[in-house]
Amino acid sequence: MGIGNWAWGMGHGELVIRNWELVTNGNRQQSTVNSQQSTVNRQQSTVNSQQSTVNSQQSTVNSQQSTVNRQQTKTIVVKIGTSTLTRSTTGNLALSTIAALVEILADLRQQGHRVVLVSSGAVGVGCARLGLTERPRNIAMKQAVAAVGQGRLMRVYDDLFTTLQQPIAQVLLTRGDLVQRNGYVNACNTFQQLLRLGVIPIVNENDTVAVDELKFGDNDTLSALVASLVEADWLFVLTDVDRLYSADPRSNPDAQPIVLVQSMAQLTEFQVQTGDSRSGWGTGGMVTKIEAARIATASGVRTVITDGCFPGNIEKILNGESIGTQFEPQPRPVNARKHWIANVLIPAGKLYLDAGAVKAISHGGKSLLAAGIAQVEGEFQADDSVQLCDAAGKQIARGLVNYSSLELRQIQGCKSEKIAEILGYAGVETAVHRDNLVIV
Repeated sequence: MGIGNWAWGMGHGELVIRNWELVTNGNRQQSTVNSQQSTVNRQQSTVNSQQSTVNSQQSTVNSQQSTVNRQQTKTIVVKIGTSTLTRSTTGNLALSTIAALVEILADLRQQGHRVVLVSSGAVGVGCARLGLTERPRNIAMKQAVAAVGQGRLMRVYDDLFTTLQQPIAQVLLTRGDLVQRNGYVNACNTFQQLLRLGVIPIVNENDTVAVDELKFGDNDTLSALVASLVEADWLFVLTDVDRLYSADPRSNPDAQPIVLVQSMAQLTEFQVQTGDSRSGWGTGGMVTKIEAARIATASGVRTVITDGCFPGNIEKILNGESIGTQFEPQPRPVNARKHWIANVLIPAGKLYLDAGAVKAISHGGKSLLAAGIAQVEGEFQADDSVQLCDAAGKQIARGLVNYSSLELRQIQGCKSEKIAEILGYAGVETAVHRDNLVIV
């Protein structure tokens, strides 16, 4: 090889080596960049993971807060009677009491609670408006006076609630509206929609069209049925005494106050004596309030009887203060359908049972068979509500009967396999099925 060729080869080799070094350095730099990018990606992945954890924790917090809010939000039914709404001497509205009540209810609503007001007073207000000095006893006159008073009463409520920017709704009911199962369900749906809208429904019996056979009898009973209908947590019955006593404290100085009733059976132990309304304008007395507590607590609603002249007691009681008389709810309330059977439907007759049937129903949870019926009282059709009584006439249950009174009189005391032979067609085995039967 010549010197020139060797020199060229050396130069060419250096060039190749130099190019290799450049390539190697470039690859090394690219590898460093890739490594740094990988580190950045890992860091970003860690950040994303941390953010996901934060989001998950925030979601858990929000869920817990939502649960707390649901637990804190209560459905509250308040019943105020004529004796509290009006002045006993004149029958005129006690506006200061009503204004205080409206302010309390609006405040409860602002706190997120669902509120229903059951208000008496239409007849009393109508009497004052027409200048009548006593409550009418004639049905037609009473219904006419109620028509006059209801409009005036709602006008007062609307004016007061409007000043507090609280929408209200008028709901007038008769027992006939709730006797049919579809009517009961429709009423329930209407209440739920009003409460979702933030409205305070103001409920009264529709005295203008109600007939005696389909009347609640008093608004104490109506308030208990409404409390059950809306699945309330609390029912406050505002009256003209501060709590339940063993006797009427206005006439018996030895009457003992009762703070807590854990079961209705305790009232016998307390030797509670009940009286009628003293104002002359109302229809109820303590007996109707106790019955209202029985209906409400059976549906899982804590019930309080307290002085209606101090509406602020409602918030104090909700905050844990011991005011008035509290009735604890039953731990296992009846379902909505059985509540409807037990408390809404009006029994059309009675079935007197033998001792075996009474025991089977009361303690065994059994259906009523025709063989256990000793006597049939009243006239009714299949699917009507009837009372089931022991031989002494004490009611032990209510239920929907599968046969008419005429058919039951033919098959009472007979075994189920004889029913088809006696009636001439195959009927059901049970006179009242246990699914349609409620122990009272």
